[in-house]
Amino acid sequence: MAQQKIHFISGLPRSGSTLLAALLRQNPRFHAAMSSALAPLISANLDIMSSGHEVSLLLAAEQRPEILRSVAEAFCRTTSDREVFFDTSRSWSAKMPLIADLFPGAKVIACVRDVPWVLDSLERLFRRDPYENTRLFGNDGERATVYSRMESLARHNRLVGYPWTALKEAFYSEQAANLLLVDYEILAKAPEKTLRLVYQFINEPWYGEHDFDNVEYDAPKFDEALGIAGLHRVRPHVSFEPRKSILPPDLFHKFENMDFWKDTSGSAANVITAKNTAVNAASLVGRLAGKAGSSETY
Repeated sequence: MAQQKIHFISGLPRSGSTLLAALLRQNPRFHAAMSSALAPLISANLDIMSSGHEVSLLLAAEQRPEILRSVAEAFCRTTSDREVFFDTSRSWSAKMPLIADLFPGAKVIACVRDVPWVLDSLERLFRRDPYENTRLFGNDGERATVYSRMESLARHNRLVGYPWTALKEAFYSEQAANLLLVDYEILAKAPEKTLRLVYQFINEPWYGEHDFDNVEYDAPKFDEALGIAGLHRVRPHVSFEPRKSILPPDLFHKFENMDFWKDTSGSAANVITAKNTAVNAASLVGRLAGKAGSSETY
């Protein structure tokens, strides 16, 4: 079997990463799914090989990348025999230098969405089942009100705050040219055009059998363990459904203007985003240029 190509999916929660994986996996050459065990495995092995552990004294420096690369390759190979492997984790955005060194040809695709709408989506899931205290919150104080819930999730080491800060680090990093940010609204409004740009970014031939009316993905057992049903459920038909936020206005406004990816000055990252929500999502301007700060606008 030829060596698998590996790419990574990251970004903010409730921003389309599961939808993107569900679309990519329609290609029989591609493996893609929800978050896997690979990122924790890499982190755990890196930890025991680092200073402060006895193992670090027993390894030569050049052994570390070989071991980590072997762990990743073994994980991908034993998970799927498909040619191209997309691994998903919010933490990949914080590991851009490691990815570039271990897998020089790898790309990172990060799904993004305005932070107030990320929080709104999570709050909707929480309210859907008033008989479940989800594990997203550590104690009764955190889950007490919508204010304490949103403040908790937005902290820099929590479900929303951590991937946001990790992605901002990646966006301005030396490896940013290997990063593509995909806006959820554009993915939902124009899935084929968006997916074609993703294919172009990873230098893969277009697969013409994608079906945007019959998308399948769900992970009920995983979501049940978290106590938040539907977290990874994808609707069969790809579409964007405008709605009114259920967050109090002052709380919604507090988290506005955190969409740093809409200003590509100072970054070599590639961005597929909406210029504004009034623009017709079907009109594509420009091509993925692969240059500093390249941006595709609908």
